[in-house]
This record gives sequence, structure tokens and C-alpha cells, in this order.
Amino acid sequence: MTPEAFIDQWTHRLNEYRAVAAQVNGEKICERVLADFNALREAEAHTVLTLAEAAIRSGYSEEHLGRLVRDGKIPNSGRRGAPRIRVGDLPLRPATKVAGPRSAAYDPVTDARTLLNRRKGGNHGLNPS
Repeated sequence: MTPEAFIDQWTHRLNEYRAVAAQVNGEKICERVLADFNALREAEAHTVLTLAEAAIRSGYSEEHLGRLVRDGKIPNSGRRGAPRIRVGDLPLRPATKVAGPRSAAYDPVTDARTLLNRRKGGNHGLNPS
């Protein structure tokens, strides 16, 4: 099953249910959607990609993926000289980490008071200690 077939199938069912104002069993519908989705994932895992396609999906370069195939770390689903990689065998590059939230949010009022304090000396609206 392809993603397009999955969407078409469930769109068709939606239209049928809508047309007859069907009252359905939510549990049964969820079981059916999940079964179809798992079939879609299984079919997708067996899709064979070129190194260029695999590089786009995985985040690794074609050269790196080619080296992994040559070293036997990823099975070659193609032939020698024209390697292919199954989607299910693709290594996924870890997401780049972004700096986490700061411990305190920036407060422009406090920043301005601190700057005035440094320039003129004094507390400028701050409570004296």
C-alpha cells in the first residue's frame, strides 16, 4: 500500500460514512486505521532507494552511505557498482541539538536599570539593600 492509496481509501470511507450519517464504533475504526497504517509502514520499509535518495532521507552523505554498504554495515539491496538501500535499513542521522532555554528570560527593564546604574552610580528605582 502506498501513502496515496492509504489516503484515498480512508477518504473514500469518510465520504461513505458522511453520506449515510453513519454512527460507527470508534474502537473498530481505530483498529482498522492502525492496521492499514502498519501495512503502509511495512511496505515502505521494503522500498529500495538509490544512494542519492537515501542521502536525502537519512541526512547522511552519499559517500558515507556508500562506505557503509561497502563495509557491510548496511546490506546492499542493489548490485555491485550500483548499490541500493532499503528504507528499513537506513540509518537516521540524529537531529541537531539546539541550545536549550535559558534559566532566566531576558528582561529589558532590568537591563536598562543595570546599565544606568553602571553609568551614573546609584540604584535608579531599585530597592536599596
